[in-house]
Amino acid sequence: MSTDQTLSEEDLRQALELLFFAYRDFTGEADTLLEDFGFGRAHHRVIYFVNRNPSISVNGLLRILKITKQSLSRVLGQLVREGFIDQKTDSHDRRRRTLTLTDKGIELESRLTKCQGVRMQQAFAASGENAVQGFKKVLSEMINAEDRKRYTGGAPHTD
Repeated sequence: MSTDQTLSEEDLRQALELLFFAYRDFTGEADTLLEDFGFGRAHHRVIYFVNRNPSISVNGLLRILKITKQSLSRVLGQLVREGFIDQKTDSHDRRRRTLTLTDKGIELESRLTKCQGVRMQQAFAASGENAVQGFKKVLSEMINAEDRKRYTGGAPHTD
């Protein structure tokens, strides 16, 4: 890769290609596990972010995922019906519904994160000591500015 901050066309294309292949393989194992439950990647994202944000409101989850209410309703309805997510009415605001993973949801989220985490751990171990910070910085800079401000590096997102 070139040493200055401007990528050559070829460096950019190689980076894009690597991202496509990495995403394919990063999601592959999880996709297989999700298929066992009749779920897809949308279910995975909902489970992941509900786990990272216990008692998140439906509107808070919509802001993170940037999907339509209709899309979330379909996925969330299935996860609630099948016992992976518990949906409650907020005692202070009856219009607000909060979401929390059930034990069944926690177990599935753990399995999904473990298979993807192993792949990431191996990649970081093979990439040197500055890989984690560099990778996080690159991804952070790819996120739109509004969401970059909301991402707190591990703390739950606010509603």
